[in-house]
Amino acid sequence: MKTNRPVSFPSSPFVATRTPMSRRRFLQGTGVVLSLPFLEAMMPRFAKAADTSNPLAPGAKPRRMFAICNNLGLLGDQFFPKGAGSTYTPSPYLKHLEGHRKDFTVFSGVSHPSVDGGHPADICFLTCAPHPASSSFRNTISLDQHMAERIGNQTRFPSITLAVNTRARSLSFTSTGVAIPPEDRASDVFKQLFLQGTADEVQAKIREIDTGRSILDTIVGDAKDLQRSLSSRDKERLDQYFTSVRDLESRLKVTRGWEQKPKPTVTAQAPVDPASPAQFTERVRVMFDLTRLAFENDSTRLVTLLLSSVTTPVVELPDFAVKDGYHDLSHHGNSPDKLTQLRAIEEWHMKLLAKLYTDLKAVKEDSESLFDRTMVLYGSQFGSAASHVCTNMPVLFAGGGFKHGQHLAFDTEKNYPLPNLFVSMLHRMGLPDDKFASSTGTMRGLELT
Repeated sequence: MKTNRPVSFPSSPFVATRTPMSRRRFLQGTGVVLSLPFLEAMMPRFAKAADTSNPLAPGAKPRRMFAICNNLGLLGDQFFPKGAGSTYTPSPYLKHLEGHRKDFTVFSGVSHPSVDGGHPADICFLTCAPHPASSSFRNTISLDQHMAERIGNQTRFPSITLAVNTRARSLSFTSTGVAIPPEDRASDVFKQLFLQGTADEVQAKIREIDTGRSILDTIVGDAKDLQRSLSSRDKERLDQYFTSVRDLESRLKVTRGWEQKPKPTVTAQAPVDPASPAQFTERVRVMFDLTRLAFENDSTRLVTLLLSSVTTPVVELPDFAVKDGYHDLSHHGNSPDKLTQLRAIEEWHMKLLAKLYTDLKAVKEDSESLFDRTMVLYGSQFGSAASHVCTNMPVLFAGGGFKHGQHLAFDTEKNYPLPNLFVSMLHRMGLPDDKFASSTGTMRGLELT
């Protein structure tokens, strides 16, 4: 555990009538600075307590999420279908997914409220944090990390953050808005998932975890010293706080256990990373295959993937000769030649997505498939990359135990909040959150099976 970053725990305030204690109070131990919970002595007014319990019981049916962002968007006239509901007419792009029509929902007229700024908005795809181009911008927690804080200890890897053609940008952000660096080499992730380290490497990892546990013990000792001077209600709150601390310690024990357990054995060959960034579609395919394998072995239940089309050069396609750079093509200026090239690339996005759906359906878990238990979110921060518009985002949502086969068409001028979908996804994971970022409820028109 790193010792130079404050650690905080969820807490709830209580009613108080006396002069509030300064909120700038901390506990310290072996280099760790830990913020105190809200206490009666600190907060004079009541606020609703958050439910911080883990809603997923041990042994429960696993649910998973795979979130994918293509940061150059898609051509709207080629992506969005005509008509709404289950009788919509598929667009040229959606025809590549026709074999899965009953298993995905396409959205139009959705966006993240107040998320603007063009290219910088890709890092807000899963956070919904407003105004990413602002000089004072600070990101917030991403959907996957919000989930990982609650269910991440049920698998060896709480979450996996991937990217294609970038190591500088990510979809995953911690509770303090810090980016989690992505893995861009599938072969390295494969080794982490399935190749056991040497005995010395395993013991070194266990020593790191044990160090983290002793740090928590030190902090708890300092908290007990403080407890002697507090009211009975504050003492009760600190008891809850100690429980939270011990819950984290339990998570560390679980992590320690994972280090001592053999990794799953797979028959799949280790992936070979395409050598050139121009092999964009092949790099995407390899990441899709890796994610399916990680889910199949329950090594993780949360994966994010940023497809950095912005940093991708001329794309090599197996059935079409592209001659211009991907980013340049997105600013096509309605040039027929550039539009033809761009459509060829974007059709391959749909073909790869169709293969991912097929592969997830082929893996069975009891009476269901891996697809039935995996929410696959695909979209972009851009409604139009050509004009850097971040409204009317192209979004596909598949699998995961929802009633699909429809086009949910919202107002393309006054967009419906896409964060509402994230609340529905949290509920599908078994988490009772009634809000995420700028959401106003659950996604209207989307129901569970």
